[in-house]
Amino acid sequence: MIRAAALLLALAVPATAQEAVATYGTGPTALMFRSTTDIAVLGPTIQAFTEANPDITVTYEQWGSNALYKLTLDGCQTGDNPADAVLSSGVHQMVELVNIACARPYRSSLTETLSSERIWRNELWGITREPAVMLYNTDLVPPEEVPRTRFQLLDLMRQQNPRYQNRIATYDIEASGLGYLLAFSDSIEASTFGGLLEGFSRTDAIATCCSAEIIKGVAEGRYLLAYNVLGSYVSTQTNDKIGVILPEDYTLFLSRAFMIPKNAPNPIAASRLLDFLLSDAGKAQLFMSGLEWQRDEDESGLPASSERSIRLEPMLLVARDQQRRSLFITQWRLTFGAPRFLTP
Repeated sequence: MIRAAALLLALAVPATAQEAVATYGTGPTALMFRSTTDIAVLGPTIQAFTEANPDITVTYEQWGSNALYKLTLDGCQTGDNPADAVLSSGVHQMVELVNIACARPYRSSLTETLSSERIWRNELWGITREPAVMLYNTDLVPPEEVPRTRFQLLDLMRQQNPRYQNRIATYDIEASGLGYLLAFSDSIEASTFGGLLEGFSRTDAIATCCSAEIIKGVAEGRYLLAYNVLGSYVSTQTNDKIGVILPEDYTLFLSRAFMIPKNAPNPIAASRLLDFLLSDAGKAQLFMSGLEWQRDEDESGLPASSERSIRLEPMLLVARDQQRRSLFITQWRLTFGAPRFLTP
């Protein structure tokens, strides 16, 4: 973990506690839906689903990715408290759950429209398409210092500019399953990964569990730059102090993974939710929520050749290998020192 701090939004809340809960619809059929996606972001899409399916009531529980993985695994192994549908940004964790037979298969004309990188064994489906971006505070970072690539970010951190000391943020890879996945993907994809670790150490960068904390910190100017944040959580329309960069050397794209647990009490309702999310109406809702990125080279400057999709495939099991994970986290800690927990 980064030696400066590891900021946990809910330090007093047990790691297994849900973060929020909401109910949509009033129909007689109950559907338990658990997701890592903020209710404020995905809620309107679930509301649209219940309006199109008035016989269904959805209970939406929001969890952190590590806690959701553990809860889903426990439900698979014991049969206790299972969900009907699970949607997670920790897609490596979801691939593992499918691999150990915790999922139900399903096929429809809509699931068959997915590209091969967004479906695995007809038991896991990539619902969204979201870039991992860099953020910067538009008031406090001069235009000439805005990094457009990882190489430029490295150069910026090597300058030892005191303005950036303790003011660069990224995910805590131990507290965030998504953060671990993105960092692990970087370590495979990029020759710059070792340099990034060195740069974060040199600038006493901040590690935190959550997208909301990072984005708020950039907007408020507590952080000047942030690395590897899901772009879907950033709204430049509502906060013009946040600039968004899709790294031009390469940009990782994530598809949140949807699974129907093998012991789901109501798998039919879950399959209806899946089909809705893949339908034109569902995709329109996801686009309005910022969860479905569409490439516009004039806007982003990102050519198609720079896109790197995180595929739903067995290769992600490498990221879940305990020995590999232990070595990776050891490298992280050796670079930054022992973790130190502070309140925000």
